[in-house]
Amino acid sequence: MNNLEFKIDNFMLYCTSKNLSKGTMKSYEQTLKLFILYMKEQFKVEKAEEIETGHIRQYIKYLKERGKYTIWSSNENVKTNNPTGRTDYKKEISPATINNYIRNIKVFINFLYEENEILNNPVKRIEYVKAERKMKATITSDEFKQLIKAFDNTKFYEYRNQIVTILLLDTGCRLGECLALMVEDIDLMNRVVTLKRNVKNNKPRNVYFSFKTASKLRRWMNYKDRYVQSELLFPTNRGTHILVTSFEKQLKDTGRRVGLEVHPHQLRNNFARYYMLNGGDIYTLSKILGHSSIQVTETCYMDLTNDEIRKKYIKHSPLENWSI
Repeated sequence: MNNLEFKIDNFMLYCTSKNLSKGTMKSYEQTLKLFILYMKEQFKVEKAEEIETGHIRQYIKYLKERGKYTIWSSNENVKTNNPTGRTDYKKEISPATINNYIRNIKVFINFLYEENEILNNPVKRIEYVKAERKMKATITSDEFKQLIKAFDNTKFYEYRNQIVTILLLDTGCRLGECLALMVEDIDLMNRVVTLKRNVKNNKPRNVYFSFKTASKLRRWMNYKDRYVQSELLFPTNRGTHILVTSFEKQLKDTGRRVGLEVHPHQLRNNFARYYMLNGGDIYTLSKILGHSSIQVTETCYMDLTNDEIRKKYIKHSPLENWSI
């Protein structure tokens, strides 16, 4: 184990002590392993104190040029994931993904600097890649009705998927959080869901659902109990956890029946959008979504069209609502 590998292991132990989510830790470790592999092969750098700002800038340039899935941290990953068989193999890495790599490297290097493991901070002047912000896809009320009707409720897994889809749009929770729910996490009387598992920062939080969703959840729970013995709210027909990837594929297939391209995270995006359009405040929204700050909410979810902004203005304009 060289110096950099040891320091990454130490950094990951620190992340574990901070109770960071498994997804965040996996992102850190994967990014850093690829980074030190590049540093070793291109510059023969194996010590943290030898990393320079120029090295990191060269790595960013390399990321822009190399394309997706053209390098892996181990041969085992290549065998498991078969990157050459992917439809996006060698396609350009998006600025958002590159910025995620930069962010992870910055966190690691800043950790070393603050721990006095290195005397100089090579990421101090490293900037993020400029990216053109794309408007997130919206789902209209009519489109959502079409999607819900496309599920075949005579089939256990499609009925389950329908209720999951409704809950995602009504609460704004993440798919992983939703699929990990147990029956005990649902309070039908007060219309509250307690998210305890798979939450991003490992901090439980409450989200809320409507009267309509409460009625649908009650019927689903009665139906589920007739056919499957499981404490999971949304099990497979064998009573086991449904994989995130399985649900994503099933939702995508259902959407295509009615000409829609739908992804679970899109439902979370639309929850945030319609929450704000219906008069909700961003502070409360940030708490519901489980974000670390309002700035994260603004960056990720506040895409409003000019027409939507105009309608909100008319609704909330002081003079429009005053008798003068």
